[in-house]
Amino acid sequence: MLTRLTVLLSLVALVVAAQQKRDLVTVNEAGEVVSKTITIPRSYALVVGIGKYGSLDEKAWLQYAERDADAIYRILISPEGGNFRAENVHRLTGKDATLANLRRELEEWLPSVAKEGDRVLIYFAGHGFVYGGQAYLAPYDVKLDDIAATGYPMSRLGEVAGAKIRATDKILLTDSCHSGAITPGAADQSNEAINRSLMDLSSSMFSLTASRDRESSYEGPDWGGGHGVFTYYVVKGLEGEADDTGDGIVTADELAEYVRYNVRRATKAKQTPTSDRGSFNPDMLLAYLPKTGGMPTQATEERYGSLVVESNMDGVEVFLDGEPQGQVDKDRPLRLPGLRPGVHTIRGVKMGYEPDGPREETVYPGSEKTVSIKILYPRRQNKAAVKEFDKGLEAYERGFEKNYIKAAEHFQEALRLDPDYSQAAMYLGRARSAAFEYESAREAYERAVKIDPDYLEARASFGGALLDVGDADEAIRQLTFVTQRDRDHFLAHLTLAHAYHQKELFDDSARAAFRAIELEPNAAEPHLVLADNRRMTDACEAALPSYKRYLELSDFQSSSAEKFFNWGVRGFVIGGGKKRRSSQKDIWKMLRVRTYSGMGDCERILLNPEPAIAHFQTALELDEKDPVLHYGIALAWTRRTEVTGDLAHLTEARKHFETVIRLNPHLAESDRARQYLAKFDKLQ
Repeated sequence: MLTRLTVLLSLVALVVAAQQKRDLVTVNEAGEVVSKTITIPRSYALVVGIGKYGSLDEKAWLQYAERDADAIYRILISPEGGNFRAENVHRLTGKDATLANLRRELEEWLPSVAKEGDRVLIYFAGHGFVYGGQAYLAPYDVKLDDIAATGYPMSRLGEVAGAKIRATDKILLTDSCHSGAITPGAADQSNEAINRSLMDLSSSMFSLTASRDRESSYEGPDWGGGHGVFTYYVVKGLEGEADDTGDGIVTADELAEYVRYNVRRATKAKQTPTSDRGSFNPDMLLAYLPKTGGMPTQATEERYGSLVVESNMDGVEVFLDGEPQGQVDKDRPLRLPGLRPGVHTIRGVKMGYEPDGPREETVYPGSEKTVSIKILYPRRQNKAAVKEFDKGLEAYERGFEKNYIKAAEHFQEALRLDPDYSQAAMYLGRARSAAFEYESAREAYERAVKIDPDYLEARASFGGALLDVGDADEAIRQLTFVTQRDRDHFLAHLTLAHAYHQKELFDDSARAAFRAIELEPNAAEPHLVLADNRRMTDACEAALPSYKRYLELSDFQSSSAEKFFNWGVRGFVIGGGKKRRSSQKDIWKMLRVRTYSGMGDCERILLNPEPAIAHFQTALELDEKDPVLHYGIALAWTRRTEVTGDLAHLTEARKHFETVIRLNPHLAESDRARQYLAKFDKLQ
């Protein structure tokens, strides 16, 4: 076990304007179905994870901090958990978790978005230090010889929580060796004023710290294959293990009791989470679990049990009650402590093999039970099904809509002959997506993932299909699963870049695009997404080189084009939203239109009307019936008039504004075009 710091701060509130009302169905002890309506608040979160520090010796790095941040992120955005919308969860991990970025998110973003009644969660996984009697969170760029200037004071965190971030109910959870510095009622009287702000009588405060003053916090492989002990039990609690009443809701009181009990037992009393029970609403909703609900946990001395999962093969994905728990290897069992007594379902899956389970395993209080997963039988495809699949793949590779439709017929027949043919299901999704059958594509991908839950390529492709039908939140959940299992999965990072861009999370999108570029430097599309992100954040000077790099790498006649299409634009969605396409070349043309349009917009913003006009003209040569392109070039001609003072250029601007209205009079651009035309009339 390693000493480490994990800080979790959540400020929870119920706001009428943003409430989600959902029906929760449970079964009582008499076997009767009980339904009740609960309210889920609008929610915001900041998730921070730092393992490798820029100026700290490698011996001081933390092994599981970023993995912990991934686990918290996953449970927050899950509909079987925190129920946060993905666009409302900001992440800072590794090199991005600088002091400046931490300040911006804590002191600017959260106070600007959170309103009275909202739920806000801040999670920090990393080191903490004490200097001059003051406790500090350690951002990535902390310096041990200047902690006061490079660390984030925990007292400041308390000030922000108590005064700057407005919420009706507030929850403060810290996992830190020095958490007493911000805990209400701590002995350090120098923080009395901060404690008073945290205990603001106008708000309900839930304060849970991972350890007592002077205690250490620990991480290690014994908890779920590798986590901080506090984070492991927080996540398990939010997944439903803390639901002592069995009503499908995890409350503040339930989580506090669950985490305290299990962390203390796991560390043999070396680490004791503490909470102030007199200052918060104990029934405050922290997690919503509509699929759970069962018998209450008995309040005995030995309240929880453990499963230790063994496997006869390496790389077996383990699912417990439908939730992914990690991978187990032959020589590395997966230990899952802190489970509620009773029946749980467990399943082991490995790509290309018949799964083991799902089967029921009973967990007993105070008992550690070993479960052996045996992956024995390779999944053998029906020969006739393989023949149909090969025919479908041949048609799919030819491109064009008619071939995609034909390919789908072959893939469908392969699935009829062999219902467990996951590869056929995945390619059926790709073919149907390319043929504009978006809902059918989604169903095919869902089937592929159901057949093989660890089929990462299918999940990554599924993420693209979800963007096609406008479900970016579920796309992010699927893609996050892939990147947590394979941090080098190019397609998942690329599609995540598109998904975050669609949610207007431009910083997250840029980070995903950068990672995709690191993995495949010669792939074109990540540069396009990166350019769009830069343009949307008013960084046009930086966007232009990325657009140009995209054009270089996506030259349709170059050898890089084959690589480009192989990485994801062939037959399924990359980019978010429904697309007009019937062949690879159509996709290529569409993306080049997007590129030249972006370049034209940037040059116009940078007061360079001539190159802006040239770029828009190139785009119009590829798609002359796009009203948005006509609107863009009209703005560029208008900009040229502003720069030169020559009103003659307005003739060209007028022509394109009129074309916008003629092509689609109902667009917002058409309304603005009419306004420009009215202004032109006044100049004559």
